Amino acid sequence: MRHAAIAFVLACAAIPLLAQDKPEGPQNEKARKTYKEALNYLKDHKAPAALDSFKKADKQDGGRCVDCQKKMIKYGAEFGDWKAAETAAQEMVAEAKNPREIALAHYEVGIVLMDQGLAKHKDEFYAQAHDEMTKALAAFPNFPEALYFDGRALGHLNQDVAAKTQFESFVKMAEPDDPNRQRALRYINEPALTRARMAPPFLITTIDGQHLSLDDLQGKVVLLDFWATWCEPCREALPHVRDIARRFQGQPLVVLSVSLDSNEEKWKAFVTKNEMTWLQYWDGGFEGPVARLFEVRAIPHTFTIDADGVLQDEHIGDASIEGKLKKLLARAHDVQVAQQHPE
Repeated sequence: MRHAAIAFVLACAAIPLLAQDKPEGPQNEKARKTYKEALNYLKDHKAPAALDSFKKADKQDGGRCVDCQKKMIKYGAEFGDWKAAETAAQEMVAEAKNPREIALAHYEVGIVLMDQGLAKHKDEFYAQAHDEMTKALAAFPNFPEALYFDGRALGHLNQDVAAKTQFESFVKMAEPDDPNRQRALRYINEPALTRARMAPPFLITTIDGQHLSLDDLQGKVVLLDFWATWCEPCREALPHVRDIARRFQGQPLVVLSVSLDSNEEKWKAFVTKNEMTWLQYWDGGFEGPVARLFEVRAIPHTFTIDADGVLQDEHIGDASIEGKLKKLLARAHDVQVAQQHPE
């Protein structure tokens, strides 16, 4: 799983905040046809082809198609087409006219640079991302997402004091139930986590009505299991997941199954019939919010997250993960003991 796409999906939350009152898509007639073609590719789950069409539509529209540019940034980051993402972001800067548009444009450039830093592990991109977030905040100070990602960029540059200041400002602006707010609080307390391969934060409501965020599970090992009732390999793997939930019961492990079924009622009936008593959440498909965060394109797909929220393991298909879980649980136990008996 690429870090870059995770960063961008989280960043998309800022777009409605600074949304522009313009008709969707390009204005040029030929470009509109190409743009519609791109949207159809997305419906058919052909994102690489969609990216090519969004690039073409933007070019046909003279580099002024904001909606094309947003998609170029999103899918350019997802598939490592940095040239497309950078082109789109710079076009947004060139076309920006008011403070809100200017802030969003520099923010988008910053996100592309942040993504490249995460993908290529080069500090120069984090430094440039920080510069772009600074420009965004200068144009529009009330921009919490820019504060959050500026804090992350500074953290990667080992500027922990400056990063903490940005995270503290973000926490004051963010909504109480914003999962990024919880993550920012953790970064404030443990700056080194900004440089770790953290699992993306999310907030869900489980089948039994529990409101749960990933950071609520701090101190516990988390096994994320993406599946669907229509997936035969998932059904074959079900006894294995059930056995893990049963054998590790009472230990600091949370098993969370995330359904990609399109039919919620069918999913609920299946869960009840098969006595899936561990945590269950319905995401609605491959375009569901959690599936997109983790870039899930094939199932069954599992992610193992340690007690600090760091991604440790990923498997597609039914894999033996008990050994890894035991090691992570042993460390989680040690952490709990240290917290209960500090020196």
